[in-house]
Amino acid sequence: MKLKCGERFPEFQFDTAYEDGLNSSGILKGKTVFWVLRYIGCTVCRYDVHRIAERYEEFKAKNAQVFVVMQSDKEHIRKDLESTDTILPFSIITDPGQKIYDLLSIEAASDKEALVDGVLDELKEKGAAAREAGFVHGDYEGNEMQLPAMFIVNEDGIIEYVRYAKNIMDMPKIDEVLAML
Repeated sequence: MKLKCGERFPEFQFDTAYEDGLNSSGILKGKTVFWVLRYIGCTVCRYDVHRIAERYEEFKAKNAQVFVVMQSDKEHIRKDLESTDTILPFSIITDPGQKIYDLLSIEAASDKEALVDGVLDELKEKGAAAREAGFVHGDYEGNEMQLPAMFIVNEDGIIEYVRYAKNIMDMPKIDEVLAML
């Protein structure tokens, strides 16, 4: 069942690319944005990670933190970050078995047409911006049809914002997320 604003965010254990055995309730402070993407090899997902990192000080200024959730395993994330000499100011939660996606009821699109339904031009534009920034497609991981989602959770564990994407581009822009904080 999909989560709603005002509900308690589910508790779960997780690993990041560099830490093991963390607990979702144990990391909450201020506002926590769980930005659920697809996998690190996805060009536009990697570009999103880059853009969040570029603007992370703005999140901190609003007493907020970001955790990006991906289907990728630790090795793929580490390899990608090390190949671009990237040090992120936030953690990427690894979920190659998609247990967190299942717990949070984040569905996949039924097929490629549904994944890009009505947003192909917007996706191409974002892909061009990603390539211009130096990002190329990497390894395929997990469910290629996975849709993104976002949850903003307060330090008491209550969900203040939920977005289950209808297609790959149906997510708030960084400026919109910052305005909600």
